Amino acid sequence: MVTPPVVLTIAGSDSGGGAGIQADLKTFAALGAYGTSVITAITAQNTQGVTAIHPVPAAIVAAQIDAVLADFDVAAVKVGMIGDPAVTAVIVERVARLPNLVVDPVLVATSGSRLGEVGAVAPLLAYPCVLTPNRHEAGALSQSPVETAEEMSRAAERLAAGGARAVVVTGSELAIDVLHHDGVTSVLRGEPVDTRNNHGSGCTFSSAVAVRLALGDPVPAAVRAAKTYVTAALAGGQKWQLGAGPGPLDHFA
Repeated sequence: MVTPPVVLTIAGSDSGGGAGIQADLKTFAALGAYGTSVITAITAQNTQGVTAIHPVPAAIVAAQIDAVLADFDVAAVKVGMIGDPAVTAVIVERVARLPNLVVDPVLVATSGSRLGEVGAVAPLLAYPCVLTPNRHEAGALSQSPVETAEEMSRAAERLAAGGARAVVVTGSELAIDVLHHDGVTSVLRGEPVDTRNNHGSGCTFSSAVAVRLALGDPVPAAVRAAKTYVTAALAGGQKWQLGAGPGPLDHFA
């Protein structure tokens, strides 16, 4: 029996189960990793939106991280919804102990509900993480509109200049992602999946990248594998009818 790699997610909880901690743990399991978790916020959420957010105190977030790191050999860490800059400070204090760090700058949910602020994410951009913003998040972080592949490339290069190990700007429904790594910018094209069920696709992508890094993939291979996995998960849940809004992906497709 082979012991699976341990991956840690530091993120918010989605009571609807499609995004956040729930999507992360499903992704870890589907891809062969053992998932551990630190909850930064509890959201009252479904496919139609977020109705309430309860931030977890920074001291409790710190205690969760310390408990996991004290007992598990963590191979990769995915950071999602932060919300509170005090939580960012907790993560920064421990960043040297967080290997293969992947940061998904969760700012707005698929439903349009705001989940975070640029100021809470910005301090992490100076560390060697793999940053995975979607087009809109990349625009907010780089303070310029990001819509086209060319604009995605420029945003990835600007964000990487801050110290990130790599930046992947995801194109969501366009199925076009842009990766900037080791000074090289690559446009990754895929097949769009015609589905409204894309709730949690960003969380799923970043979690898949973290798993592949934990398994030893170099960044470009990890990103491409994550893209393939998300495409399959979108296709798997394409005809699902769960909730009245954008539904979840099939993480075990």
